[in-house]
Amino acid sequence: MIGLIGKKLGMTQIFNESGECIPVTVIQAGPCRVIARKSKEVHGYDAVQLGFEEVDTKKLNKPDNGYFAKKNSPAYRYLREFRLKLYKDINEGEMFDVSMFVEHEIIKVTGTSKGKGFQGVMKRYGFSGFKASHGVHESYRGPGSIGMCATPSRVFRGKKLPGHTGNATVSVKNLQVVKVDTEHNLVMLKGAVPGHRNSIVRLRKEL
Repeated sequence: MIGLIGKKLGMTQIFNESGECIPVTVIQAGPCRVIARKSKEVHGYDAVQLGFEEVDTKKLNKPDNGYFAKKNSPAYRYLREFRLKLYKDINEGEMFDVSMFVEHEIIKVTGTSKGKGFQGVMKRYGFSGFKASHGVHESYRGPGSIGMCATPSRVFRGKKLPGHTGNATVSVKNLQVVKVDTEHNLVMLKGAVPGHRNSIVRLRKEL
């Protein structure tokens, strides 16, 4: 299998055999069920749709319950698709868990970053701002000049300006699997993972 859906539980630290302290992100990954199988001949691409975290059917609407009933599957709270390049012999109804990952393996994690709301250029892009003296007034945290008045008489597309920050899909590559707990469906990754606590992430094998 190519990956799993998981829930970010938070960060902690563990010690390796040499006594080195390693910061890790704990993720509850799976078990996930294959709800649907998409093929290039029918849908135009090869993928599997995974379900994560079973939920009572009373909490879903009629179309969702009808979809799961059609697939002969329990109801799940989260559905995500994984494109397939390998492992094309996967069928609907199969179950996958954290046992697919091994320690010291390198994987890729995709999540939704924390939303920061509307922010200025210093927080959004790391601008240094203006000096606090020598004639500066009213614009200590401003972006400075954003263009010329005569030529080209406009602001170029893509100019770094204040705006909405965060709440975007972010992928982090080359994260090392430090520990896998198959009994509690936990995987510990070295370093930080995008998203707040209890946010949904996708773990993918680096192929």
